[in-house]
Amino acid sequence: MGDDAPNAVPQNEPEPLSGLQPGQRGKVTAIDVPGSMRGRVMEMGFTIGTMIEVVRFAPMGDPMEFKVRGAHISLRKAEAAGIRVQRV
Repeated sequence: MGDDAPNAVPQNEPEPLSGLQPGQRGKVTAIDVPGSMRGRVMEMGFTIGTMIEVVRFAPMGDPMEFKVRGAHISLRKAEAAGIRVQRV
């Protein structure tokens, strides 16, 4: 009842960062992005255990803006999809 949507993520299960909406927060649980991009997102602060907040989407929906360790950082949705988070 209530949350039987076919794409609904069970409570507290890791999900793609790109699936969060503005104002939602999550803790990074995994980073599954290709090669040099992995290093780049980690250098920007997207590391395991880090709290991330979705700030907003660009007018056309891509990129997304995040608050990471006090800094505002933008990533493309495709990049954000490779970062798994657990909602908090």
